[in-house]
Amino acid sequence: MTRASNGLRPAVFLDRDGVLNHVVWRDGKPASPRAVDELEIEADAPQALAALKAAGYLLLVVTNQPDVRRGLMAAEVLDAIHARLAAALPVDDIVACVHDNADDCACRKPKPGMILELAERHGVDLSRSWMIGDQDRDVACGQAAGCATILLKKFYNSGANSVPELGSRAVVETLLQAVLAIVEQPTIATAP
Repeated sequence: MTRASNGLRPAVFLDRDGVLNHVVWRDGKPASPRAVDELEIEADAPQALAALKAAGYLLLVVTNQPDVRRGLMAAEVLDAIHARLAAALPVDDIVACVHDNADDCACRKPKPGMILELAERHGVDLSRSWMIGDQDRDVACGQAAGCATILLKKFYNSGANSVPELGSRAVVETLLQAVLAIVEQPTIATAP
């Protein structure tokens, strides 16, 4: 897949925790790694991202990381985690929202600010792009930006069994299954 006649490229926007790396369990709840040594890449992520790269997609990570704002992790540690992620996977860019809900920013998912920022920066055609996430807010973010969406089915996501309600193109078990759906149907329009 190459640039369209409008000069823009398709991209796959990826949530980080629960998609590219394992979540960390704290107090019985899924959470983000707060240290570099807590980052554990999902087993199928290298193969999945290599397939997307081969199909011509830009790979852009969009992640909510409120632990920085909450004082539970330093910004420098977040940068180090992202450096390790970028060294392990062929991603083109990573953007993190470090705000908390009360900040009411434009970048915290489900708002589409991070996707829109990356689309502008990298010349992305959002109508030919996808968002893959493990939470309802990832689907809502992708839809708000004009992308098709795929939800990874995780038991901690209450909406993972309700594709019609979320409007996601598919609910799949793994990142590799999501990638296969994208590569097999790259020209799907984003409208439901």
